[in-house]
Amino acid sequence: MKTSIKNIGVFTSGGDSPGMNAAIRAVVRAGIFNNLKVFGIHRGYEGMIDGEIEEMQSLSVSGIIHRGGTILKTARSKRFMTAEGMAMANEQLIKHNINALVAIGGDGTFRGALEFNKHYEIPFIGLPGTIDNDLYGTDFTIGYDTAINTAMEAIDKIRDTADAHNRLFFVEVMGRDAGFIALRCGLATGAEAILLPEVAMSIEQLIEKLESGWKRKKSSSIVIVSEGEEEGGALEVAKKVKEKFNEYDTRVSIIGHIQRGGNPTCMDRVLASRLGVAAVEALLAGKKNVMAGVMHRDVVYTPFEKATKHHMEISPYLTELADILAI
Repeated sequence: MKTSIKNIGVFTSGGDSPGMNAAIRAVVRAGIFNNLKVFGIHRGYEGMIDGEIEEMQSLSVSGIIHRGGTILKTARSKRFMTAEGMAMANEQLIKHNINALVAIGGDGTFRGALEFNKHYEIPFIGLPGTIDNDLYGTDFTIGYDTAINTAMEAIDKIRDTADAHNRLFFVEVMGRDAGFIALRCGLATGAEAILLPEVAMSIEQLIEKLESGWKRKKSSSIVIVSEGEEEGGALEVAKKVKEKFNEYDTRVSIIGHIQRGGNPTCMDRVLASRLGVAAVEALLAGKKNVMAGVMHRDVVYTPFEKATKHHMEISPYLTELADILAI
């Protein structure tokens, strides 16, 4: 399908994730390759409202594929969800003759695009930029692989000190209300228990699992806690366990925002590059309001409504595998 698209805008929104720069680079260069003008919008929807928009050249994205964060900066915008904010954003898009947008972010970013399209007709293509891996329509999100490797390396170091002191460590990882980071990291580091928002485990069940390990002469234990776990974060879970078994020498480590930073892995750079090019190709093919993702190694496009309302499910096989390997 032929389109009248000549100028496209690209922006990052919501929480940052490693690989966003690689995605920006791919969008800019794929756009230029297809004889389009590409504009970078700084600070997401906030920058769109304030007119923080500049034309980008191939040189603008030189030397950024390996960098974490986002050169376009990112923000969450309450103003954009108001009629006045959307009107101001639309005025800026008209001013710069931008007639299509590539939005790199998570579900909040895509919901914003859908709301904007209720009032103003402009095609959006979304790229799944979030470490949480919680968007439906892609096997992996941009930044997830880097985040789990960063967390894994930190947990490996914690394991060293846990072994040295015969300690029980509770390690909290990010993921909001999704346990994908916790599950993969728990498997990769040989955790004795993994607490996920999607799988109920009471404090009593956790203690029983830990007691079984002590009886088998385990000298130390690692419990991975996803930040959205229903018993609370690592501090709360450790407190509850300590109340029942005071003899445990317990420590808590919250890995935190280190998981958002750092150089993206090879997997994230390639994924971001593939999806950035796919976003431009989708716009030229007349697609709109869809998220580009990779499923079973192929690029697919999922409507924003489905990508945000449905959720990738935790693999029962991987949770069973974790239980088997933790004995």
